[in-house]
Amino acid sequence: MFVLSARFSWYTFLAMEQDSLDAQTPTILLADRQMGAVIESLLFVSGRPLQRGELRKLIGVDEEHLTAALAALEYYLESQQRGIRLQRLGDQVQLVTAPEHARYVAALLGLPMTAKLTPAALETLAVIAYRQPMTRSQIESVRGVNSDRALASLIQHGLVAEVGRAQTVGRPALFATTAEFLQQFGLTSLEQLPHIKPPEAHAEDEEQPKEQESEE
Repeated sequence: MFVLSARFSWYTFLAMEQDSLDAQTPTILLADRQMGAVIESLLFVSGRPLQRGELRKLIGVDEEHLTAALAALEYYLESQQRGIRLQRLGDQVQLVTAPEHARYVAALLGLPMTAKLTPAALETLAVIAYRQPMTRSQIESVRGVNSDRALASLIQHGLVAEVGRAQTVGRPALFATTAEFLQQFGLTSLEQLPHIKPPEAHAEDEEQPKEQESEE
């Protein structure tokens, strides 16, 4: 009787602790959590990125419910400080190691911590990251210089890849950042890129003080 009573008290305590944790977290439907766990299993077993269409078919849900389940899984992995994160790139979804553990993973695999990029390559990478997908001529139009070597370096490091062809004369190749780019910069999606003001906004900010001075 004592054992049963102690066991019951322990289960009651665990249930109360779980209720307390649930009260501190955003409202996520149980079904979303369950589907998120299923997605985690599928991504773990697959060992490769899965298309959102594949996940919808495997789980038997529509896009709205899939998005909610992915959000629930992403929140859980980050809030619980798990060693893996959910990475989203376009229609692809995959599990990756947490960026804060990169040096341990690199030590295990014998990989360099960072890729050595020239200033030209970094500038080219920034242009592509914020304006992708882009053709080679579009990249050079923004930078104002030839970008062949910089682009080749980014492709070699796996940070940029050809993703298709533009529907223009000559069908030039389109380039965009890769999942490796997100991993190297500690991002789980392109939405996490720092927000920057367009040149027009900076110009307006500089003109406002001048206008105020002229009025005085």
